[in-house]
Amino acid sequence: MSANSSDPTQIERWRQRYTALRAHTEVLAAPLSAEDQAIQSMPDASPTKWHQAHTSWFFETLLLAPLLPGYRLFDPAYRYLFNSYYEALGPRHPRPQRGLLSRPGLAEVQAYRAHVDAAMGQLLERIESAALPLLELGLQHEQQHQELMLTDILHAFSCNPLLPAYREETPPRHAPHALEWLSHPGGQVEVGAGEDGFAFDNERPRHAALLAPFRIADRLVTCGEFADFIADGGYRQPSLWLSDGWALALAQGWQQPAYWLAPGDARAPASEQWQVFGLHGLRPLDPHAPVQQLSFYEAAAYAEWAGARLPTEFEWEAACGLPGIAQLFDQAWQWTRSAYHPYPGFRPLAGAVGEYNGKFMVGQLVLRGGSLATPAGHARPSYRNFFPPAARWQFSGLRLARDGESSS
Repeated sequence: MSANSSDPTQIERWRQRYTALRAHTEVLAAPLSAEDQAIQSMPDASPTKWHQAHTSWFFETLLLAPLLPGYRLFDPAYRYLFNSYYEALGPRHPRPQRGLLSRPGLAEVQAYRAHVDAAMGQLLERIESAALPLLELGLQHEQQHQELMLTDILHAFSCNPLLPAYREETPPRHAPHALEWLSHPGGQVEVGAGEDGFAFDNERPRHAALLAPFRIADRLVTCGEFADFIADGGYRQPSLWLSDGWALALAQGWQQPAYWLAPGDARAPASEQWQVFGLHGLRPLDPHAPVQQLSFYEAAAYAEWAGARLPTEFEWEAACGLPGIAQLFDQAWQWTRSAYHPYPGFRPLAGAVGEYNGKFMVGQLVLRGGSLATPAGHARPSYRNFFPPAARWQFSGLRLARDGESSS
């Protein structure tokens, strides 16, 4: 039985959600020129145009082609051009060369999106209930790419000597917030997503974790606090750093977070203070704003300097329920001290979507929370983001933790 015949109201909600979410992708792309949308500034980033095409490819390849009778591919070549990493779905254009795809042009990609959307409207009239989890995955997948569109274009703009702003309006200033330490008694806690509601496969199965008592900061580390770390020689003290991080900082000349400009930098207006480049362009450092664009190595070095540490991902999840905790989901992803490993009993999803998360469970660290670029409604306490420890182009910051019931 189709989901529509059993519950027309439910299908209308799916249609409205699909339409609104797809429109939001185009709203995010709207401030960008065709030239902006073709840029790939490094192998780990993708052009805005590619993100728009790839999310359409996902719906076309995994839903429309197998489920909508008579569906016509917009262009068979797109199966190769816009596959990301799904080995089961065939060969693909190399990731580091996505910026070489001057064709198809932006207009063709927009036409591709319209073609897929029209066909998805037809599919939703007859979609079977069993296919709804895959539809949900497609929507959540597009939300992930909405955030990546912003992180990737910000990196591209940071490489432009003009340092153009993605948004022209002035960002809000953050109010002072004295850091407070919140206590958690530890013990056995349940972590991970339950069976109800959507979660990615890497958030399950829900299981028990044993925690020692710990304390966690009620807010994120600020730019002003991180500036103190820099002023105290934080980037010049190898004793604060993990070995790989220290070697990388030396090799790449790290002296501050990725998008900070030091006083006197030729790219910034004459100024005696730090400047920070973000979606709103180049702005004077807001000392109360959460620091962002940090690698795991920088976050861990700061924590060591501050006489603290990074929380584990299970401490972070357990702390979500503490009264007074703030800035969980809407400012910066928070590095944890946890390697990205499968949960006990983890099994990948069946079919091609089994490649979604599981095959990346090595050499990565878990981040928890959400950021100012995370779409509304996408974040949740069990969400496991993950990146290599050197990644510093994401909206990634840190929250401090300490062992036990320290009196300091």
